[in-house]
Formats: sequence, C-alpha cells, structure tokens
Amino acid sequence: MLPKFHKWLPLLFFFFSTCTAYFATRDNCCILDERFGNFCPTTCGVADFASRYHKDVDRDLQILEQLLGEISNSSGVTDSLIRQIRQVHVSQPAAQSNVIPGYTQKSRQIIDEILRYENIIVGHENTIQQLTDILILNNNKIQLLKQKTAQLEEQCQQPCKDTVQIQELTGRDCQDIANKGARQSGLYFIKPLKVEQQFLVYCEIDNLGNGWTVLQRRLDGSEDFNKNWIQYKEGFGHLSPNDNTEFWLGNEKIHLITTQTTVPYALRIEVEDWSNEKRYADYAHFKLGNEADKYRMIYAYFAGGDAGDAFDGFDFQDDPSDKFFTSHNGIQFSTYDNDNDKYEGNCAQQDGSGWWMNKCHAAHLNGKYYQGGVYSEKDAGPHGYDNGVIWVTWHNRWYSLKKTVMKVIPFSRLAIVTGQQSGGVKDVDLGNRGDI
Repeated sequence: MLPKFHKWLPLLFFFFSTCTAYFATRDNCCILDERFGNFCPTTCGVADFASRYHKDVDRDLQILEQLLGEISNSSGVTDSLIRQIRQVHVSQPAAQSNVIPGYTQKSRQIIDEILRYENIIVGHENTIQQLTDILILNNNKIQLLKQKTAQLEEQCQQPCKDTVQIQELTGRDCQDIANKGARQSGLYFIKPLKVEQQFLVYCEIDNLGNGWTVLQRRLDGSEDFNKNWIQYKEGFGHLSPNDNTEFWLGNEKIHLITTQTTVPYALRIEVEDWSNEKRYADYAHFKLGNEADKYRMIYAYFAGGDAGDAFDGFDFQDDPSDKFFTSHNGIQFSTYDNDNDKYEGNCAQQDGSGWWMNKCHAAHLNGKYYQGGVYSEKDAGPHGYDNGVIWVTWHNRWYSLKKTVMKVIPFSRLAIVTGQQSGGVKDVDLGNRGDI
C-alpha cells in the first residue's frame, strides 16, 4: 500500500519551529555537513534541512504517490485477470486435458491412413510393374505371331504342295495294285468295282506280291474310337505313308471292298500285347453288309491263327449262354447312337466304341485304350464292363492289347501268305443278310 507521509510532516514542522539559533563549531558539533549549514545535525538542524527540502520532497512524494496509485490500479487489473485465468483453468481442466489427446489421436489416425495409402500405392506400383512386364511379353509374342502370320500369308500365296507321298498305281484293292507290280507299302488310291469315286487306303505289300488292304489300326491310343454312326460309316483317324497312325477306314468303304465281286476275301486280325508278343487270327470269306443291313459282319469260318477264335464267342462262366451271346459272326454293327445289338441296353454306349456287338462281345478291337494293358471294373468307369481292346481267346477280358490291325486280302492269296492249305468251311446261315 502507499505510505502516508503527511502524518509525520507536522512533526517535522514542530521541530523546525522550536529550534533556536545555534551555530555549530568543531567543538560543539561532531559532524559538520554543508547541507545543514552552520548547524550540527540536531533536531533543529534536521528541521531546518527538512524545511528547505520540504517542497521538493513533497512534490516528489506526490509524483511517487501518483505512480504508486497507477501501479496499484494496474496491479488490481492484473490480479483480476489472474483470478479469471485461474478460474478458467480450474473450471475446465478436463476439457483442456482432452484437447491434446484428441488431436493426438486424430493425428495418429491421419498418419495411419497415410501409411495405409502409401502401402496401397506401393502395392499398385508393383502390380503395375507386373502388368507392364506382361504387356511387354505379350507385345513380343504379338510381334512373333505377326511375323509368323506374314510368313504363312507368303506361303499361302504359293501353290500348295502335298508333302505326303501317294503312290501312282491304282486298282480295285491293294492286291490288284500289287498284281500290277507295286512292291512298296504306302498310300494308294483304290476304286472298287461299281464305285464312282476312288478313295485312299494304306496298302501293306510284301516281296511275294501279297497286297493287304488295312481296315483298322491301334497302336498308341492317340485316336478316340468312341464315335457315332456317321463317323464309323465314313471313317476317322489319319492315314500315313508309314502306317504309324490310328484309324478306322470306314464301314461303307469296307462294304464296297469286300462285296465288289464274287471273289471272297480273308480277314486277318493281328494283335500285340504289352510284352511285345504278337499273334494273329484269320477268317475266310469275310464280308460286310450294306448300311441298310447295319453293316452286318459275315465270315465262313475261322481259318487259323495262334490268337484263337474270339469271334466265335467265349464261355466266361457267368451264364450258360455266354458263348452264344458273345459270338460275332452275323452280328450287325452298333454305335452309341445306333443300337443294333441283342442286349436290352446299349453295348456300344456302355463299352465306349462302335463294334459288332452281340450281348455284348468276346472280341473288341475298337475298345478303350489302356496303357499297360491290365485294367479293372473300377477303371472301366460307371458301367464297369470290360471295355478295353480285348481278344479273350488270348488274354482275358481285363487285359487291353497294345496294338491291333485288321486287314483283308483276296482269300486265294491266304494260302500263299500262310504257306498252308485252307481249312474246311464252317456252316453259316447266309439267308436274310441283306446285300452281301
């Protein structure tokens, strides 16, 4: 607070008024000071001094008091502001404490989002790089394809040249071609009698002049023999100059070859197992009926061979009639879409190929090709029947052969081929067999 100097100023005046003249000397004054004049610093001297300096001191004191008042007022305003600040700070401590954590949390969320977007961007950059590499690779492939396309277009501008060698000689069948002097096996065009258009066959010709016309070949399972009626009629697969492809010549062609004259043909079946052992079976007077008769197979008798006569049927000991219902002589051809067998079901559909199905078979050279030979009911699929390439008079019905060939030659040449005399004729009912 401001000191109250006016309370002691009268006292100073009292001292000043009561003092008499008293001159100081060195003898009567212990301390001499020019500010006190000739007086010693006694009460009167102090009063005299205060009287002379009163006005200046009073003026200075008033200025000081004014300044102190202003300072006091400023201090009051300051105290009021401090109290307000303290009240605000005390009344809102929770709000103030939550401000920083709230912003900190939001900042952390923003940072996390930034990091997540950075990771996404990096992932997209990697994906873009991979797609760019694929694009470059595809562009290179496209360029190669364009070059090959240009080469093919250039080749297409040139006349086509058949690189497959087809022999020049032609005839009614392969034996007729051999009779004309051919001694090389290969591809030939033949034109059976009463046929308007010649067609291509593979002729197997030996040095003795025997010419076999090949009807079927299995050797590696590359060709699917599960075909429909039209495909078996026209033929499928591929003929090759060295006879290293699988094919079926076609029922219509086989019919035209084997029924063109009264001269009978012999059918030879050649089979090979997975031990590379080979066997054969010959059938005399072999013919196929026409399409109206469902390409019925007819032969006169089994002419011999170490593979056995599977076409005659086989007793599987499942039923007393097994042999009768598995014979093939006089049986019509069946496919999955043209059922002509004697079974209440569809043998061709169950066994997966076209064949001369009875109820159903003891020989099935168009069956499913099983690598290694041995197969089971489980391997045969949902039906579980013996659907392999089988010839049961040599190997049982659960053994699928490795290679098979069906080929024909005029029957008169069979004795020359085998070096033996022909066997006796087996009685066969030839009535009501259609055009044979």
